Amino acid sequence: MAMLRAVSVTVGVLLAAATAADSWLYEEFTTDGNVRADYNAQGQQVASLMLTQQSGGGAFGSRQKYLYGEFSIQMKLVPGNSAGTVTSFYLSSGDGPGHDEIDMEFMGNSTGQPVVLNTNVWANGDGKKEHQFDLWFDPAADYHTYTIIWNDKNVLFKVDDLFVRSFRRYADLPYPGAKPMSVHATLWDGSYWATQKGKVPVDWSGAPFVVSYRAYSADACVPAEGSPLSCPAGTDRWMNRQLDDAERGTVAWAKRDYMRYNYCDDGWRFPQGFPAECSRG
Repeated sequence: MAMLRAVSVTVGVLLAAATAADSWLYEEFTTDGNVRADYNAQGQQVASLMLTQQSGGGAFGSRQKYLYGEFSIQMKLVPGNSAGTVTSFYLSSGDGPGHDEIDMEFMGNSTGQPVVLNTNVWANGDGKKEHQFDLWFDPAADYHTYTIIWNDKNVLFKVDDLFVRSFRRYADLPYPGAKPMSVHATLWDGSYWATQKGKVPVDWSGAPFVVSYRAYSADACVPAEGSPLSCPAGTDRWMNRQLDDAERGTVAWAKRDYMRYNYCDDGWRFPQGFPAECSRG
């Protein structure tokens, strides 16, 4: 019996240590709306956002702002009929007309239809640069890792181990390189836009809708007023990151097999001519 008590105490101490090491939500973020936090059997903190018709959705935003970095999180999206819902993981400098933003938005769909990943980049209020992909797996069946790498050369979007998009910097074109940005996650009712351009709204009989986040990581530089950026050691792992030939191959694969919208193909949206980057390498 004494041995069992000793083992129980040891397991409890180890779990408490794991929990303390992985407590990221309230330490890193402020929350709004329907947000709850718990721990799984491995001691990982899991943040859940919930959406109901009566109380709306939930969100969390980082206390810290960053200027360049690698940002990653694991997400398990809304199961079943998620049409009309929008789940996000994104960076933003704020809500003003000249804001910068880097988006990964997941547009829900009817049961059995693929969830659409919408990627977008805003620079000084200039957006409309969406690439949208049908996800090639069920994002509600298990956790998958979603990553944004942001440096002064490009913005890279990654799903698990596969790069799906690179947004390059050009010296004469807008690029999110001057405004520090905070990290955000949201779940909301996007019925007016999300599914088939708003044709399929949220079916509230399936509420509450729940999306779960875990394993958040921000390996990034922090701006300091009047001083150089405060960057973690070894920033070369992302600060100079660009795609190699194999990674450009995965971007081409995603574009060929899973892309459903490319702003550079939307002549109706740009009757005066496509944005300049569309005609560059």
